Amino acid sequence: MNFCTATYFVFLAVVFSAYWALRDRRAQNWLIVAAGFFFYGWWDWRFCSLLLLSPLIDWINGRLIGESKSPLVRRLALLASIGYGIGLLSFFKYFGFFNQAVVDALAAVGVTARPIHLDVILPLGISFYLFQSLGYVIDVYRGSIPACRSFRDYLAFVVFFPQMVAGPIERAGHLLGEIQRDRRFDAAAAADGCRQILWGMCKKMVVADNLAALVEPAYADPAAFGGARLALATVFFAFQIYCDFSGYSDIAVGTGRLFGIDLMRNFNHPYFASDPADFWRRWHISLSQWFRDYLFIPLGGSRGSRGETARNVLVTFVISGLWHGAGYNYLIWGLLNGLLVMPFILWPRKRSDGGSGGQAGWSLAVRGLAGTAATFAAICVTWVFFRARTPADAWSILTRIITDPGLGTQSLFTGNGRFGETRMILIVLALVGIEWCTRHRDHPLGVLAAVPRPVRWLVYTGIFWAIMYSIPSATSPFIYFQF
Repeated sequence: MNFCTATYFVFLAVVFSAYWALRDRRAQNWLIVAAGFFFYGWWDWRFCSLLLLSPLIDWINGRLIGESKSPLVRRLALLASIGYGIGLLSFFKYFGFFNQAVVDALAAVGVTARPIHLDVILPLGISFYLFQSLGYVIDVYRGSIPACRSFRDYLAFVVFFPQMVAGPIERAGHLLGEIQRDRRFDAAAAADGCRQILWGMCKKMVVADNLAALVEPAYADPAAFGGARLALATVFFAFQIYCDFSGYSDIAVGTGRLFGIDLMRNFNHPYFASDPADFWRRWHISLSQWFRDYLFIPLGGSRGSRGETARNVLVTFVISGLWHGAGYNYLIWGLLNGLLVMPFILWPRKRSDGGSGGQAGWSLAVRGLAGTAATFAAICVTWVFFRARTPADAWSILTRIITDPGLGTQSLFTGNGRFGETRMILIVLALVGIEWCTRHRDHPLGVLAAVPRPVRWLVYTGIFWAIMYSIPSATSPFIYFQF
């Protein structure tokens, strides 16, 4: 069930009404479970059994870890959850990739082999809910949280429908605590949640979907476009994926607030980052923190020599790249980001207190703007590998950008989107301006809480009709649904 459909909002209205009609937390949690399975089964009911089995295994292992006195039993239970989760993810997501990699390696030494063909469908959101459940088991093993005794509450933690499919990847110490506490309806929080949902819808349907219509032709046939238009398409993709994914996160967080449940912030204006390390503290925050706490730090983090730290950074980012997709382009994307981040981990900069104003203040501002621009440009280069169909296509696009700076004869506009290149440039610039002016808030529409009601509703109505007018003829599914 897609967030950006009338069906979803009918579903949301029904679940919201039934949820607050229930006064008992246990009944509310059962409703969360039922709604989560209905929401997930709307795409493909066959994987509901998988959605039940995975949490059941991790809940049982969590109980064994939390209640057993035997270190061996606790260790075996942890390894069972890790083995099951990684094995399941590897089968559904990486079987074809590693199968082809073996065939390619054999071909390189003169051995001909045929890849094993399995028609495997990737279950929606499997990377997200498996990581969330696996994080719970690891936290119980570390003693960070107690084992959850109620399977109902644990299942509600895993299948809470706003964030189950594409995050945020919540920690059990936070979301499970939200699930286990009593909740009372908060009108102010619900109103702000609706504002955040509206802003997420605007980013997705006005910006991301219309940018997708301009990005697709350039990346489908790079040879047909000049380097300048390929560069423009790459910048457009940077904002497409941001508005698509952060728009989903805004809708998820806003929906959670309707149910009295606070979800973590997943994006914090990443394109205002001062360096690549800062970018990854602001982009997909829940995943970055997951890899930091469950992979980078256990590998040794930055506690060893600089060589060991560099190794840990690269391993973390390469695995992060493969988490996003089974392909060499994602592996290269992860490696490039690791190389960009590494200097800022090995030689962290001291934060300035802003100087004494005057010329020093202007100098810091200019350096900050230059750092943000350079970071954005570097991240855009990595996005080329993320978006391109193959590494060869990515290299071709980058080569044409450098060697053929002309616009070419073909426009990016193909008629699928509502707006052409010029209008989308203006819309992106307006988005950047709005987010810069409201960068200290969770979402821009939060400022409306303090303005008179007629002005608020005038803005809400304007955004609603902007969404209705801007819907392209061919809307795009959320990008991160494929991961």
